[in-house]
Amino acid sequence: MTFTHPHGTHGRRQPRGPLMRWGNSMMSRRVRKARGTTMMGMHLLVLHTVGAKSGEPRQTPVAWFPGPDGSRHVVASANGSIGNPAWYHNLAAHPDRVWVEVDGQRVDVTPEQLQGAERAEAWAGVVAAAPRFGEYEHKTDREMPIVRLRPKPSPSD
Repeated sequence: MTFTHPHGTHGRRQPRGPLMRWGNSMMSRRVRKARGTTMMGMHLLVLHTVGAKSGEPRQTPVAWFPGPDGSRHVVASANGSIGNPAWYHNLAAHPDRVWVEVDGQRVDVTPEQLQGAERAEAWAGVVAAAPRFGEYEHKTDREMPIVRLRPKPSPSD
């Protein structure tokens, strides 16, 4: 996966540090416990990546939206901040080491960044399902990347 969405020139500050890691850990536990139910009006999954710089395992709860053929779309919105979230950089650095926890199951996935008309169509679906994402557009001038997480075929397929 390549970076095609640079930082913006304005937007909200991204939370960082121990408090953010603690919050992600707590929310990941809630997602696991919910096993497929919605939270805050959205479907959530736990995205597992490898740190772009550290090489350490990372987990981040993110909202997902249905894509074609069993894929899931995630938006690198970072709440309308000036920059892309760390998990987006992790996906780009290690696209072969990504998996998700969703509905109580582990699913190995291949990330693919959407472009052009395909991104525009996915964005319209995201905003229709979760209007708060549309508000993020007004907080920053950055185009928020949409990443399709396509399940990898199982070894028996």
